[in-house]
Amino acid sequence: MDRNTVIGFSLLAALLIGYVVYNQKSQEAYYEQKKADSIAYAKAHPRPIDTPKAVATVNAATKAVDSINDSIRRAMPPAFNGTATPLKIENKRLVLQFSTKGAFPVHAELKDYKTYGQKPLVLFDGKGNELSAILPGNNGTVSTADLFYTPTVKDRPDGGKEVDFMADLGEGKRVDIIYNIPADDYMMTCNIHLTGMSANSLPLTWQTSALHTEKDIVNERTNSQVYYQYLSKDHDYFTIRGDVKKSLEDRTHWLGIRMHFFNSTLVADEGFSRVNINSSVTPPAYDSNIVAHANNTFDVPVTNSSVALRWYIGPNHYKTLHSYKIGMEEMVPLGYGVMAFVKYINKWLIIPIFNTLSGFIGNYGIIIMLMTIIIRLCLSFFTYKSYLSAAKMRVLKPELDELRLKYKDEQQKFGMEQMKLYKSAGVNPLGGCLPTLLQMPFLFAMYYFFPSSIELRQKSFLWAQDLSTYDSIAHLPFKIPGYGDHISLFTLLMTASSLFLALYNRNMTAQDPNNPMMKWMPFIFPFILLGVFNQMAAALTFYYFFSNMISITQQFVIQKYFIDEKAIHAKLMENRNKPVAPSKWQQRLEEMQKAQQERGKQQPRINKK
Repeated sequence: MDRNTVIGFSLLAALLIGYVVYNQKSQEAYYEQKKADSIAYAKAHPRPIDTPKAVATVNAATKAVDSINDSIRRAMPPAFNGTATPLKIENKRLVLQFSTKGAFPVHAELKDYKTYGQKPLVLFDGKGNELSAILPGNNGTVSTADLFYTPTVKDRPDGGKEVDFMADLGEGKRVDIIYNIPADDYMMTCNIHLTGMSANSLPLTWQTSALHTEKDIVNERTNSQVYYQYLSKDHDYFTIRGDVKKSLEDRTHWLGIRMHFFNSTLVADEGFSRVNINSSVTPPAYDSNIVAHANNTFDVPVTNSSVALRWYIGPNHYKTLHSYKIGMEEMVPLGYGVMAFVKYINKWLIIPIFNTLSGFIGNYGIIIMLMTIIIRLCLSFFTYKSYLSAAKMRVLKPELDELRLKYKDEQQKFGMEQMKLYKSAGVNPLGGCLPTLLQMPFLFAMYYFFPSSIELRQKSFLWAQDLSTYDSIAHLPFKIPGYGDHISLFTLLMTASSLFLALYNRNMTAQDPNNPMMKWMPFIFPFILLGVFNQMAAALTFYYFFSNMISITQQFVIQKYFIDEKAIHAKLMENRNKPVAPSKWQQRLEEMQKAQQERGKQQPRINKK
């Protein structure tokens, strides 16, 4: 296309646009003028108005419309005509409030728990909570949430309640939504039974809005997650950050919205399909007290004209969730990601010990102390070996310093001689690492266990009012980046004890002058963790503090009463006088060193040529 053609098309487009704008304005001006003329004519030719007659006419028309509407309402099936009324059902664990419009719980209160402010713990309430299905027929326009139901309440043999919400749609069509609520359980069943309608599956919508129950709503939103498990037993989760949308491809056994200590989970033993999750931790305009909201849609199979669901509304208590045998205990985060292996330490060791101690001890601070002592006693043999290895290294330090001075310009030669010295004296340079490596999994296991343990929720110890959240001895009028707006005393004690332990170990451990970073890292690391642990559960920071104190005491006792450095030195010297056959690894290193030396001797000759 050449230049003239472009200019021509541009002019035509400009003319067309100008014509459209001009024509639109002309029409608007015409209608405005016509309206003004009509108003002027009406003012110039007023018509007398018979006010009483006009009012009577309007009233008659209104009555006629109301009569027609009443007739229409009376002609409609009962499911489309009614008034929403609340229905309260409770057992030993829950107080549920249903609405006769929609036949789903709009309010859930957990009897055994209180909010951080000691108010009744309501997990969800009112707007933003719904469980509905699109019924077959009527072009998919009828939702169970829009129908009015007649409830029938029956007593169960176990002392629980059965509630049958029935909606009559006319023409032989009927919907029954039946809830069975056991006398002493957090899990209820929900069956949707269709009469006069047939379908292979029903599209369901499940909305839930979790309310603020803990000390720190920001921390609650940080711990808001969606958990799910497929029928294949594989499970996964994701943390809600802002607004999150996700679709699950495989058939899903259950789907749960998890808060820090509570969850609401829907279970379909035959599986959900086409699951779409739309979740958010952005508080809605109508209620800033909402921690997280989820709007989930999925299809559920219809068997014998019924949909069978189970609904859990309760705490993230490991033993309770595990009792259902469907993997819901995975919602208690005992270790995940690269630390997933520590969840087995928690499941098979930490939780049994914790449950045993809590069975006859009511103070959870004492339980934490006893757990720390038990774990350290189990590792005491390896701890002794670690301190013994450190003592051997201290005894050999003068000889190592001589070797370092002798081979200061030949680091590889120094490494070879150092290994010979260790070998001849019978010292394993890695002997001190084993106890540390064995202790690390327990430290990480506690890192996940204490903040997730609902048993510690609202349990006090010393100055901490709630071991499940951070303790605060002072609130700052400003927020320090990376630290927060409060001071946790347990965190300060943990940091101070870590620094003291590092200083104590520095005096008791031989230092490598060639690695100054390792010299200062034990002192820098506690300050790095100070801001992180200032927001953590008081139970965790107290455990780390008490564990440090046990380490200091244990090390002092072992060094004072169980390790004799003179005897160790004599034994090492005796070992050095014994002929020691070089290991294969040492032989290989020596061969590599000789080969390198030979190449170094030949290099000048090549350069001369």
